[in-house]
This record gives sequence, structure tokens and C-alpha cells, in this order.
Amino acid sequence: MILCLFDQAEQELARFSLKERKGPYWFGYVEGVKAGQAYGYRVKGPTAALPGGLFDEHKLLLDPYAKALSRPLVWDAKAYEGDSAAMMSKSLVVDDAAFDWQGSAKPRHSDCQTILYEAHVKGFTQLHPEVPEAWRGKYLGFCHPAVIRHLQKLGITTVQLMPVASFMSEPRLKDLGLTNYWGYNPVCFMAPDPRYAVMDGVQEFKTLVRELHKAGIEVILDVVYNHTAEGGFGGPLLCYKGFDNRNYYMFESGAHGPDYERHVNVTGCGNSFNVDHPNVLRLVMDSLRYWVELMQVDGFRFDLAVTVAREGNEFDPWGAFFKAVLQDPVLSQVKLVAEPWDIGPFGYRLGQFPSSWKETNDRYRDTVRSFWRGDTGRMADFATRLLGSRDIFPKSYRAIHSSVNFITYHDGFTLEDLVAYNQRHNHANAEDNRDGHGHNLSANYGIEGPTADRRISHMRQQQKRNLLATLLLSQGTPHLLAGDELGRTQMGNNNAYCQDNRISWLSWELREEDERLMEFVRQMIALRRSSSVFSGLKLIDDHYFGLQTESHHVDWYHPDGRLLTDADWNTPISQVFVMDIGDLKGDGERWVALFNASGYDIHFRLPPPWDGMQWEQVVDTAASDGLPFLPDDILRQVALGRAHSIKLLRQARVAVSTGTATSPQ
Repeated sequence: MILCLFDQAEQELARFSLKERKGPYWFGYVEGVKAGQAYGYRVKGPTAALPGGLFDEHKLLLDPYAKALSRPLVWDAKAYEGDSAAMMSKSLVVDDAAFDWQGSAKPRHSDCQTILYEAHVKGFTQLHPEVPEAWRGKYLGFCHPAVIRHLQKLGITTVQLMPVASFMSEPRLKDLGLTNYWGYNPVCFMAPDPRYAVMDGVQEFKTLVRELHKAGIEVILDVVYNHTAEGGFGGPLLCYKGFDNRNYYMFESGAHGPDYERHVNVTGCGNSFNVDHPNVLRLVMDSLRYWVELMQVDGFRFDLAVTVAREGNEFDPWGAFFKAVLQDPVLSQVKLVAEPWDIGPFGYRLGQFPSSWKETNDRYRDTVRSFWRGDTGRMADFATRLLGSRDIFPKSYRAIHSSVNFITYHDGFTLEDLVAYNQRHNHANAEDNRDGHGHNLSANYGIEGPTADRRISHMRQQQKRNLLATLLLSQGTPHLLAGDELGRTQMGNNNAYCQDNRISWLSWELREEDERLMEFVRQMIALRRSSSVFSGLKLIDDHYFGLQTESHHVDWYHPDGRLLTDADWNTPISQVFVMDIGDLKGDGERWVALFNASGYDIHFRLPPPWDGMQWEQVVDTAASDGLPFLPDDILRQVALGRAHSIKLLRQARVAVSTGTATSPQ
């Protein structure tokens, strides 16, 4: 094991052999090394005598525990040939204490108040006119006061950053003149990627976290522990392969043990990281604690989390990884979100993670999209998603916030494109439009892409309001994709992972309808967070939190006013229903939502309010086009639900002296 030191120009200064060893760990002491020192490793070893070993002293390796890199790691086939030092970034020594947190504290938002907002560090600010040009697309740009004001105005509590750990674009993309813009191809799990830094990635990322915390906004990271940029057999030696290929990765079974020429690939990215090995598990746990304790982040979203939890290539919901997290006094206290699948055998595990975890719910996405697109026979499933997907996350065993509800994610259509395109348009990705999801449950309402037809534009805006209102009235944890509130489009590209350009970057040049939609989202978030019913329903038969001192009810009605029957729920053409939801007591918070996904205006007979109360209209997605959410009608027995719309009513007290209504606090 050879430690190589470099100067600031990345010229090698010295080499030191690490002579001491304890078990699998080699160590040594070099006097005089200070913060900022650049270094790397070379490894000699008996490759021929050790099956699976890939030791090659001509390849400079990054430290798996590196906390900073000298520059972005960019693939260069010619520079990699022979001695790879010229191509490789250098690991940097970091002074962990050299930062002033200025007394900032973690906001620690409760589950019932959490609003997730997924954003890319570069794409979010690259075109922002108020961010200084040098800071655009950088960590410092993301925490600029203008950006923070936008998040605060919306009511966002928790920013979910797409990968910020150092990564390298795949050689295939480099050859095509493209890049892995999303960053899901990691090399070092602890080092913030230098692409997003002006000068110092560690200091500037800490600044991002500090300033968002001061504004009351949490930061959680999208982390990728399921594979690395080293790819499968024949891929480059960048870090883990050169140290211990046999144990850092999983391998297919051969006739006489592991076949070291066939990496397990349950990720679709060439290799699968072997968190089943104790040393690899230790690295993952150490890196998670580093981000929480030294970088002060508030939680994690785990990409392809099933891979991380595989033992012997099989998912184990009570395996070593989950046990390690559960017993950890630091990690057990942060927000944990799983993408509950990978592409390996039995890889779809929605609803099977430990109860302390939240899970991204693709069944919610598909059901809500399908219902509002006008597909018939989805009403029962839609109502189940509204109430927290309790068929997947059972009452009394999983909290009602377990389901991370989303309409759009970074992979797939944006909200604007969901209502503007029937088909994906991914030609810019250089894969003959074959990449990306083919089952989008989208609709263009008459014309593919942008249109000047006012009727189509009106329909698209109304459907966006329906989708967003549904998301923010649903039980669970709402997840918004950055830019959906601004009418962001990717021009029909539903797999823009390799587009580091205006296809992916947010445009802050807003149309009038975008301004109105942003105001609609702000008001819907405020409504949700102010309501104990929509932010944390407590049904009398749900004992997850023990005995309920206050409980809610839910009743479902046909538009004619009668309770829905099993036959009604299962009618193949059902698209219209009423949800009556609120406190069991006669003077508490109570709401009625009228859902009409059909193409017809329908008159709904309303359930009777409690004595001394009456219904006031708060939201109508057919009319609430950026207008203030103010009670504009006192409704008696019947309400008109326009085609393709949601109408939300709130129970309010009748003021005897004036005949006006006042809402219960």
C-alpha cells in the first residue's frame, strides 16, 4: 500500500509505503501533513494468485474515505492508459473543525409538517437572474437570499438535493459528448462534488446547509450506495476495485465459487456495491454519520435502496444494514427515505421497509395520474391513495406519513410535460428515443407539446391544479419536484439524466399562468400545514401512536348524497365521489372534497353539516387560478362540481347576528 503526496499543481512530491497492518487495514504516519494536502494511493498485490484481485500500481486510487477532491473526476481514456495519475483527481486532507456554524440549528420539522422539495444544485440556479453569475449552479447559489425567499414563500420545509457526492460520467456518455448531469454515478461517498464549488466544496456545502437551516429549511441528500462509477468487469480502477475488488462488490456465482468476471448488476449500472460485507457496511455507516454530524444534514433518500439491503443477493428487511441504522444513536434520529426497489430478482419491495423509514410510492403516482387523465375504474384505488395507501402501509404498524407521495420525480416527465405530451421525446439522449419510461400515464389534450390554443392551455393548467391539490390533500409525505410550481418543461424528455443544459435547468422567466400556479401551490401548502386533518389524520382504528385522545372520521358519498357501497366503488365507469373528512366531534375541523374526474359538470348533494355549522367553499380547481383561497360562497345542500375538478369545502360556524360564517380554529 503506497501513499503518494502531490503539490497544488498535482505534481508528485513523495511516496510512502504503509508498512503496518492490522487485519485488512494498512496504516502509517507521515509527519507534517496539513489540511489541503493532495494525495492518492497505489496498491501492489498478487493479482494472479488472488482470484478477483485487481491490484495495479500504475493506477492512482482515490481514498474511499476522502472528504474532498482537488477537481471533478472526468473520464479520459488516453490519460487513463498506463499510469492514470494525470487523469485522476486527488484526494484532499480536510480540517473538519474549520467552519463557523454561527449558532445555526437543525430545524427538525415533524413528519406532519414536512414538505419535500427535490432539486438539483446546478439546475436550480443556473439561470436564476438574481444569483451572482459566479455563484449560479453552485452550492453558494443555492443558498442565495433570492433562492431562500422562493422556498420560504412556497412553504417548503425540506430540500431533497439530488446527489452531491463526487461522481464521474460514464465513458459511454463522454464519447457521445454528453455528461451524467444527475450525478448518480459516485466515486467517493463523503466528498462534495467540486463541480458545484466556486473554491472549496466542503466549506461552501456547509454554508448551504447553514443558511438553509437559518431559514428554517432542512436539507436531506439523495445518496447512491448501490453502485459506483467503476462499472463492471473491465471498467476503470478509480477507488474500490483497486483496493479490494473481491469484497467491495457482489459477484455472480460460478462453478467453483464467485465468478469474478461477472459483477452482480441489480442496479442496471454495471455493478452492485456489497454492503453485506462488514468493512463495506462500516464505510457506508461512517459516511452517513459524517454527513449528519460534520456537514449537519437532516436525512437521506436512498437510491435503489433494495440493493443496499441485500444479503447474499436477497433483500432482508431486518438485515445488518437496517439493524446498524436502527441502533445508531445518530442515524436513527434523521429522516430516512427509501426508493424501495432495484432491478434484481424480487427487487420490488414497496411497503416492506422498517417502520421508521418512509418509502417513495410509485403506486400513488400511477393511480393519481391515471385517475385525472380520465381512466375509468380507478376511483377505489384513488381513494386508497388519498388516505395514505394503507393497503401498502397498514394501520397500527406504519405511520400515516410512511408513504412519500409524488406526481413527478427527477426521472420522468415534469408536471408541465405530463399534461403536454403523450409520448417521450428523448432523441437528445442519443439512444434513438428508446430510453426512459414508456408508460407515462400522460395526456396532451389535443396537441403534442406547446400550443397557442387557449382551450387546451386552460385544460392543462386545470389538470396541473388537480394533480397538485390531490398531492397536498393526501395523507402521507408530499414530494414536489423543483420547478413544477413554475411550469418547468424538459420539452418532452422524460430521462434527462445526461442533459446538462436548458433541457434540465429551471427557467425563472415566468409566464402569467406560471405566476398563478406558483400562488396556487403556496396556498395549498399553507392550507395543508394549517390543517391537522390533512397533515396528520388520526383514525380511531389506527393505533400506531397508541390511544387517540382526538380522532378523525372519513365517509365516502355518491354525488346523490348516499354512502358509497361496494358496488359503487367497483363500477367500471366510476369517476366521481365525495370525501367527508374531519373530527368526530360536532364543533371541530371538518372538510368535504368533491372529486370529479369525468368530462361532465355534476351537481353534488352535500352531507349535512353539524348543528350550528354550514359549508363554505375554499378551493375550486376549475376556478382557483391563482386567486386567494377565501370563502366566496356559503353552500347549502347542493354544490356544482365542474368537469375535471376538485372542490374543497370547509365547515364553519354560523354567526347568528350577521348570517356569515367563521371557521373553527
